[in-house]
Amino acid sequence: MSVKAQLLHIGLSHFARDGYEGASLSKLASEVGIKKPSIYAHFKNKEDLFLQVLSRAARALKHRLMRYMIAHRDQPPEQKLRDTLTFLQELYRSDDTVKFVIRMAYFSPENLREAVIPLIYNLLDVLESRLTRLIRHSMEKGELSLCISAETAAQAYMTCADGIIIEMLYGQSHRSVQRLNSTWPVYWRGIQAAAQ
Repeated sequence: MSVKAQLLHIGLSHFARDGYEGASLSKLASEVGIKKPSIYAHFKNKEDLFLQVLSRAARALKHRLMRYMIAHRDQPPEQKLRDTLTFLQELYRSDDTVKFVIRMAYFSPENLREAVIPLIYNLLDVLESRLTRLIRHSMEKGELSLCISAETAAQAYMTCADGIIIEMLYGQSHRSVQRLNSTWPVYWRGIQAAAQ
């Protein structure tokens, strides 16, 4: 593994554990086996390293969610959509990369917010687009009949996900599960067309 790849890999654990402000480049360099000034041969500064770590982590989260959705594409629409939220809860509990991306989506360093927002919106836009296609495909196959557009259903889904994620962020996994259990039936009934 190259020095730059090591810095990105180990930098993720430092930023995830200590936050942007608390992460020490000296400790990071020491763990990689280089001196702190050598970091600047690969990154302009701490901000550049942080943003590259976050960009890489956001791509990894996007790919994991996409792979999950593709692997479960043959499930009934309701199960597929609900289980994706459950999968996200599990990822947050078990994967530091996912935890880091989600935390930065809500609590990014003040001085880097303008650079972080496009990275997060790119992730959200791709996920929403994928959800829209998934919902539209289920409609075309006759598996789902909506009273709203596929785009609106995907936006509402993302809003439900926001509420569930907030509970995860505050360390209340049981409340996150409760939020999903109480929100899901309302969401699911609300998007469907009345039976003819």
